[in-house]
Amino acid sequence: MDDDDNPKRRHRAIPSSRAARLGAFGRLAGGVASGMLGEGARRLARGERPRMRDLVLTPGNVGRLADRLSHLRGAAMKLGQMISMDAGDLLPPELAAILAQLRSQAHRMPPEQLRRVLDSEWGPDWRRRFSRFNATPIAAASIGQVHRATLPGGRELAIKVQYPGVRESIDSDVDNVATLLRVSGVLPRELDLAPLLTEAKRQLHEEADYEREATQMTRFADWLDGHADYVVPRPLPELTTARVLAMDFIDGIPVEALADAPQEQRDAAMRDLMALVLCEMFEFGAMQTDPNFANYRFQPDTGRLVLLDFGAARDVDPATAQGYRSLLSAGLSGDRDAVREAAQAAGFLGEAAVARHRPLVDRMIDIVVTEMNRPGPFDFGDRGFVEVLREQGMEMADDRSTWHIPPVETLFVQRKVSGTALLAARLEARVDVRELVRPYLEEGAG
Repeated sequence: MDDDDNPKRRHRAIPSSRAARLGAFGRLAGGVASGMLGEGARRLARGERPRMRDLVLTPGNVGRLADRLSHLRGAAMKLGQMISMDAGDLLPPELAAILAQLRSQAHRMPPEQLRRVLDSEWGPDWRRRFSRFNATPIAAASIGQVHRATLPGGRELAIKVQYPGVRESIDSDVDNVATLLRVSGVLPRELDLAPLLTEAKRQLHEEADYEREATQMTRFADWLDGHADYVVPRPLPELTTARVLAMDFIDGIPVEALADAPQEQRDAAMRDLMALVLCEMFEFGAMQTDPNFANYRFQPDTGRLVLLDFGAARDVDPATAQGYRSLLSAGLSGDRDAVREAAQAAGFLGEAAVARHRPLVDRMIDIVVTEMNRPGPFDFGDRGFVEVLREQGMEMADDRSTWHIPPVETLFVQRKVSGTALLAARLEARVDVRELVRPYLEEGAG
């Protein structure tokens, strides 16, 4: 191991025992409560009658939440990242802004903690397997951090090392974060989250199994082998364990860096990503469902997208794919009634929402159908209609009796669809989505 770690980088030991993690949540709850009391006293002194949510979501409390989740890493931080990406437009601005920081937090394991993990997984003489192992992580995420290494034969590897205690703490972390969200008032108490939390725990356990991820990575590498637009690293089985994943190192720049690229290059990259999403859903029958931007890199010299992180890869239920096919077909036909029926059948719309807010639902459908059927490429940088949909959606959401959770299988696929659209908006890309979709609709109709 090369001890060339930059002392300016942030090292912070990851709490690995259940007791330590529970204590961290306890300190967070205590800090939030203290902040609430102080803020409540200040507002009462000004003659105000503050709401509970206003007391919880003070900048100080939200900062405590982000800092503590970034320290805990694992499922706690993963859920914070998911919330910030998936529901950012719906969350209170203070919470959305701070949770978004979790996608760039960079606390790393101290070198000694890293050595203990690798000694446990590879044995104490593991250094002999490499001509070079860089102690400085090239990436740090919610479940693990990535190091660059070189084998004696010259093969360059990326080594993903899981933070200690992550797998053992998943269930309790998910429950604790759900409790924090309930207390914050972001989620209504009437909403039954049990099925979603159960599925979240299951997927996080799968993501924490690096041997499973290696298998999924190999599947996608085989499917895309030799493809002109994508490249997938191959795992190295002899160095891969349940907590360490060794794979080819493939160079590339962050996909967000394309924001400064020419319009044609941004459009081409997003067209390729959207084509991949459709291919995953309708051809492979399997999808990498985590849309985090860090899971994509771009190679300027080849124009190819580097696909990373297959921990969230899962098979797509044929019924889910058919639901999307029906919804897309209805949307492109411009048939409002067909869209509403397809959205209900797929589970996006609940019966209560349609029964109680039919005019509002139909107005929202009209907006979406109009945008889908505009001639030429869709301009993802033009987000004016999104704000209109948000306002109408929040109007309907005020009626808590209509709150509805879509089927879990649909939710995970929609994460990828929504995340891809969010990246397209970030890059202000223009893509003829209809032309990408049509072949799959014709295939389904046949």
